[in-house]
Amino acid sequence: MRTGDHVLNPIRRGGSPLSARATSRRQHTPSVQVVILAAGMGTRLGRKDPKPLTRLNDGRSIMQRQLDGLRSVLGADVCVTAVVGYRSKRIMKATPDLLFTYNPDFAVTNTSKSLLRGLRTTREGGVLWLNGDVVFDPAVLEVAQPYIAADQSFVCVDTSTVAEEEVKYTLDSDGCIRELSKIVRGGLGEAVGINYISSADKATLIEHLEACSHEDYFERAIETAIAERGMRVLPVDISQYAAVEVDFDGDLQRANSMFGGDARNVVPEVG
Repeated sequence: MRTGDHVLNPIRRGGSPLSARATSRRQHTPSVQVVILAAGMGTRLGRKDPKPLTRLNDGRSIMQRQLDGLRSVLGADVCVTAVVGYRSKRIMKATPDLLFTYNPDFAVTNTSKSLLRGLRTTREGGVLWLNGDVVFDPAVLEVAQPYIAADQSFVCVDTSTVAEEEVKYTLDSDGCIRELSKIVRGGLGEAVGINYISSADKATLIEHLEACSHEDYFERAIETAIAERGMRVLPVDISQYAAVEVDFDGDLQRANSMFGGDARNVVPEVG
């Protein structure tokens, strides 16, 4: 069973929502594969359920809001695989129309190993992947859509903030990502947790994910693939739109503040 699509109003920082006319001109990108990383325990948020199932003020979970946005921009038939681990059955019950792959080591591994499992399940072609705790304006996907269509590896970034505890980046002389981690000095902005690996780069990224330690975030594999194999990854600036990675209660409050609490026309979730 697949839930109905929802027309969502983009929230632009310092601006107005995209017009209905602009929305009607969307061109769906065919054959997009998506992986959502939803295996973690989310201990910092302190909830019993997996963090992607955290309920927002609009009545949806974080994950359901992600799925609604993906389908509204990329098409109702977009192929989505969730990497599950902690309380996996809860996620599978809430989103029965997805594909799933299981990370049995979710308690002792980081996102590098979950992404590795997710990418290994995909068919040929590029892959868009999301952290399962990102609440974002669907217009972010519209900004990224031309890069997906061009099959160009990218990392979505927000240049309006550079918090010390977040993943930051620097650029090389060609304007491509050079460094990407939480310990970057002189960061130009933050990675928001929405990324794409091209069909040409996917095998290289998988190789470098395999070489990561259990404690590594997937950004480590991107960094080493850039440094050792010359992989080219563009920064896609989505700063004009809102995106919040929910790690703490304060992040959840900020996400609810940005996106409001209108729960009308929301399809109820299973479970």
